[in-house]
Amino acid sequence: MLKAVTKIGLLVTNQNEALAFYTEKLGFVIRADITKGDFRWLTVSLPNQPELEFVLMEVKPDHRLNADDVAVLTRLLRDGKIDTRPVIETDDIEAAYQEFTAKGVEFVSPPTARGWGSTDALFKDNSGNSWLLLQQKSNGHG
Repeated sequence: MLKAVTKIGLLVTNQNEALAFYTEKLGFVIRADITKGDFRWLTVSLPNQPELEFVLMEVKPDHRLNADDVAVLTRLLRDGKIDTRPVIETDDIEAAYQEFTAKGVEFVSPPTARGWGSTDALFKDNSGNSWLLLQQKSNGHG
């Protein structure tokens, strides 16, 4: 029977650059970094949430993608057109926004209060993936 979602794939344009972004700017930790031939299995997660890992999957030619496919995917990714928009919750969105901005994270929108009680801010990673930083209303109902 199904048990849990433990890993989510995230397309990146360069695994080393993505790894630096996620660990140095967002504070994620490496959970797996295994190389076999041309294949690299690289996962990161939040330090306090080891059960959910993001697989940093580099867009490069392989048995499924040719050079033209890679060029198209890379352009779409960098232009922000492949939008899976994972959500990171925080208890203090203003502090997280200030910290990430100081580290060079590109925000598309600053923290904005929403009518339903939450506050969110949209940022991009260095490959073009959009992320939503979210602070729920204090009573837990967003």
